[in-house]
Amino acid sequence: MPYVTVKMLEGRTDEQKRALVEKVTAAVSETTGAPAEKIAVFIDEMSKSNYALGGKRLSDQ
Repeated sequence: MPYVTVKMLEGRTDEQKRALVEKVTAAVSETTGAPAEKIAVFIDEMSKSNYALGGKRLSDQ
């Protein structure tokens, strides 16, 4: 059973996350041969205060 974790900043709509899960599942199924019902996709959303780029938190920009 493949497990996929997607890390991204919060702020996407439920519709966007639904589409992401569907497309990731399809891509993993196509490339590995695993049945879609056995593929788990986890969305790990981070707040801008918990993410930094170039030494600065995104919430501080």
